[in-house]
Amino acid sequence: MTTEVILVKAGQLLLSLSILVVLHELGHFIPAKLFKTRVEKFYLFFDPWFSLFKIKKGETEYGIGWLPLGGYVKISGMIDESMDKEAMAKPPQPYEFRAKPAWQRLIIMVGGVTVNVLLAILIYSMILWHWGEKYLPTDAVKYGVTVDSLAQSIGLRDGDKIVSVNHQKVDRFGAITGKVILREAKSIEVIRDGKEMSFPVPAGFINALLKQKEPFAYVRYPYYADRFEKGSIADKSGLFKPGDQMLSINNLSVPYFTDFAKELRKHKNEEVKIGVMRGKDSLTIPVKLDNKAQLGIYPQDPEKFFEYKVVNYTLPQAIPAGFMMSIDKLVGYVQQLRLIFVSKEVKVSESLGGFMSIGNLFPEAWDWLTFWEMTAFLSIILAFMNILPIPALDGGHVLFLLYEIITGRKPGEKFLEYAQIAGMVVLFGLLLLANGLDFWRNIISKWF
Repeated sequence: MTTEVILVKAGQLLLSLSILVVLHELGHFIPAKLFKTRVEKFYLFFDPWFSLFKIKKGETEYGIGWLPLGGYVKISGMIDESMDKEAMAKPPQPYEFRAKPAWQRLIIMVGGVTVNVLLAILIYSMILWHWGEKYLPTDAVKYGVTVDSLAQSIGLRDGDKIVSVNHQKVDRFGAITGKVILREAKSIEVIRDGKEMSFPVPAGFINALLKQKEPFAYVRYPYYADRFEKGSIADKSGLFKPGDQMLSINNLSVPYFTDFAKELRKHKNEEVKIGVMRGKDSLTIPVKLDNKAQLGIYPQDPEKFFEYKVVNYTLPQAIPAGFMMSIDKLVGYVQQLRLIFVSKEVKVSESLGGFMSIGNLFPEAWDWLTFWEMTAFLSIILAFMNILPIPALDGGHVLFLLYEIITGRKPGEKFLEYAQIAGMVVLFGLLLLANGLDFWRNIISKWF
C-alpha cells in the first residue's frame, strides 16, 4: 500500500470519525443546555495533559485534543471519565447533572445515541435521493461467475450461476458472500449446464473466507479492449485496437476476461497466437510474452454487459427507505457480532479489529458516495456500541438511570464511581486488544 493510499484512507477515516464524534457529543450538549445543566468542556478527541486548540465561550471550553480516540463533553456533577472526586464530594448545585430529575438525566444520556441513529437515517436517505440505488440482480449474471481456489475446493467452477445460499434465493449478487457468512451456510446452489446442483459448505470454509477478506466469486464477462497500459506489450506492438474482443489463445477458446488472464499466465516467455474479433473481422495476432505474461490491455467496464437495476427515489420516498436501510445495516452488524460469540468458524483474534481495520474499509481513492455510506454505517455502529449497558458508556449510565426511575432509589456515588472505573478498564482493554491485533496482523506478522 503506497503512502498516498494510506493518507487517503486515513483522511477519510479521520473526517468521518470527526463528524460522528462532534454530532454525538452535540446530542449530549444540546439537552444539557436545554435543562440548564452546566457543560464545562466540549472536545473533539481527548486532551490528556494538553490540547491542540481551545477557546472558552461562556461557561464552556471548546477544544480539539491530540489523542484521536473519540471525544467528550464534561458535564458538571456527573461521574465520568474525568473522575473528578473533589467536585463530587461537594453538595450538589442546581446547575449540576446529579441535581436534575432522573428523566432529564436520561434524555441527556441517550442524546448522543439518538443523534447517531438519526444521522445514519439522514445520510442513507440523502444517498438514496441523490444517487439512487444500483445493484446487479443475481439472475442477471448471465455468463456465470469466476471462482477462486477456495470456492473450487468445494466443487464450484467458473461459469456456474449461483442461485441461492442454504436454498434461500439471494436477489443481489453483491450480497452472496455476506449471506454465506451470516447464514453460516451449509450449502450453495448453482445452475451448471442447465442443471441445478447443490454443493455442501464444509467446516472451515467460512473461516477461510473471512481470512481472505475477498468474495469467493466474481462476475464473469467478455473481454473487450478498452485502453492499453503505457509501455506494455500491447502498447508497444500497436497490433491491438480499442474495441477488440479477445477470443482465444493458441486456438483455445477463452472469451472471458478472467479465463483469458488465467490461460495467458501459463505461457510466460512464450510466443502465443491471440484470436481477436475486430468488428466483423477475425484476426490472429502473434505476441511474444515476457515473464509476467501480461498484454497490458485493460478490459471494458463490466457494467456494460449486464442489466443493473437502478431504483431512483423522490425525497418523500428516500426517507422511509433510508430508515429501512439503517435497520438492515444494524441487523447485519448484530449478526456479525453474534457470530464472534457463537460460531466455531469465526475467531476473535481474526475478526476483531481497530482503527486500521476500519480505515481499510474506505476506498483507495476518495469517493464521496462510499465515504457517506461508510459514515452512515459507522454511525450505526457507534450508536449500538454506546447503548450497550457497560459502565463508562452511555448505556451504562442509562441502565443506572432506569434502575433509579423504576425503584425510586439512586445508586450510591461510590458504587457509580467504582462501576465507572471498571467500565473504563474493560473499554481500554478492548481498545488495546483490537488495535494490538491490527498491529500484529498488518505489521508484525509481515516481518516474520
